Amino acid sequence: MIHPLLLSGGSGTRLWPVSRKSFPKQFGRVTGAQSLFQAAALRLCGEGFAAPIVITGNDFRFIVTEQLAACEIQPAAILIEPEGRNTAPAILASALVLAAKSPSALMLVTPSDHVIPDAAAFRAAVAAAAPRALAGDLITFGIIPTRAETGYGYLEVATGAAAAGGGPLAITRFVEKPQAAHAEEMVASDTHLWNAGIFLFSVEMLIAAFEEHAPDVLAPVRAAVAGAKPDLGFLRLDPVAWNTVPDISIDYAIMERSTNISVMPFSAGWSDLGGWDAVWAEAGPDGAGNVISPHAMAIECEGSLLRSDSERVELVGIGLTDIVAVATTDAVLVAHKSKAQQVKDAVAALKSRGRIQAIQFPTDHRPWGMFESLVTGPRFQVKRIVVKPGAALSLQSHHHRSEHWIVVEGTAKVTIGTEERLVTENQSVYVPLGAIHRMENPGKMPMVLIEVQTGTYLGEDDIIRYEDVYSRGQGAKG
Repeated sequence: MIHPLLLSGGSGTRLWPVSRKSFPKQFGRVTGAQSLFQAAALRLCGEGFAAPIVITGNDFRFIVTEQLAACEIQPAAILIEPEGRNTAPAILASALVLAAKSPSALMLVTPSDHVIPDAAAFRAAVAAAAPRALAGDLITFGIIPTRAETGYGYLEVATGAAAAGGGPLAITRFVEKPQAAHAEEMVASDTHLWNAGIFLFSVEMLIAAFEEHAPDVLAPVRAAVAGAKPDLGFLRLDPVAWNTVPDISIDYAIMERSTNISVMPFSAGWSDLGGWDAVWAEAGPDGAGNVISPHAMAIECEGSLLRSDSERVELVGIGLTDIVAVATTDAVLVAHKSKAQQVKDAVAALKSRGRIQAIQFPTDHRPWGMFESLVTGPRFQVKRIVVKPGAALSLQSHHHRSEHWIVVEGTAKVTIGTEERLVTENQSVYVPLGAIHRMENPGKMPMVLIEVQTGTYLGEDDIIRYEDVYSRGQGAKG
């Protein structure tokens, strides 16, 4: 039995504006009807695979549970990192949790934001690598390259990479992301694979590798797992111990230092969607080389990606060649396809200017549903709020704002102070500044309302929670 571990904490800034810190690419529908996270979970279901372990950040924990539930997948555990510390601590913490129940278990580690179209071929590659992992090897997966890519690290093997199919190969060395000329040489040599960041090993051998090569990582991660506390079905790693954990990748921590490593070649299609150029390639360009979304139009364009993620924004390109143009309700990206890797630099520049679009979407997902900011002024904000059937917001109050609620779909159960009442479609209610209040959806269909906030400060952190079924504590998301 193989135990999948889904790494789900990245921010995906290279796919801005569709991917942002508040809702990164793994949870969005970048290339298909399912999110990348859901596709990764479904890829590792079925015979021979145990229920997945997921490690993610605090703000994404309810997104994880909601998306797994939509796929009818019950996770074995969901670990919450107090903050991101790169892949080595995340993988080790998950291995320690798994080892407590099954010391010799095989764990398959995979990012949740990659595309692998042929799930059956990938499962077959995992099965072919499993005997070597059971024998004690630390297995990494390498992709047989299709081009000279400078955005990936490489793995050098002693024999031809195209000889894949029989099983893992010995690794000669790890190669950092190369310059273009070096990448061309490596691809031509047939002895180099792209480093996919996917791993298979027994938790026993992984922990032993940390004991030998990275004890400075092992000790605080062990303490964070030992001090972990259950919370509504999640397992929160101890934040005090986690704060002392080094920020280091699994490659640097143990893989490049170990002697019992090998690589399983894979050639059936893979992409980390590390930029809009990769999304263009994965989406399957048309005869003119274009990828066009439903709310976009191309006139005399070639080799371009035109995408609008909003039904309110029609994107039209005229006479474009090798251009990426991506629009959302609050941001537009236009770049040459060859400059796709520089999108992350644009995000950094937006952050330095204090632009909220760098990290936050107008739509914010919450465990009870979602809200969308429609209009914002100096002393007012208008939101559309959707509450799932049976869900309830926290019992709360605000220091700086009052609120008007107008129900437009369904029925809201509203508490203001000691008064409780039902508010139906086309009815409204006023929540005075400082009043303790709550809204709930007692019905079986989503409830939608328009909220008008007025006050001197309208930030999401102006919330004092008194009761909350989601145990979020204080703060914007808690």
